[in-house]
Amino acid sequence: MPTFSTDEVARVAALARIDLTPAELERLAGELEVIVHAVARVSEAVSDAVPATSHPIPLTNVYREDVVEDSLPVGDVLAAAPASQDGRFLVPQILGEE
Repeated sequence: MPTFSTDEVARVAALARIDLTPAELERLAGELEVIVHAVARVSEAVSDAVPATSHPIPLTNVYREDVVEDSLPVGDVLAAAPASQDGRFLVPQILGEE
């Protein structure tokens, strides 16, 4: 297994423009090592007999039937609006356009 040196961690931190102290570099090198070992351990369990899954429990989407229905009358909808004009919602202008 690879061992991460503080120089490697410092190089990656520099690429990411992260300023780390020597203590942080040492700590992160150890944490990266733990992560690599964990990934390697999980990779050992991978086999062709086990299919790849995105979720451990099979899920099925449940959709209702798409039924066309009459919409609300425009007058009723606009009656609840703070302002309307020519059968449309009237909103304040925000971009300074004509």
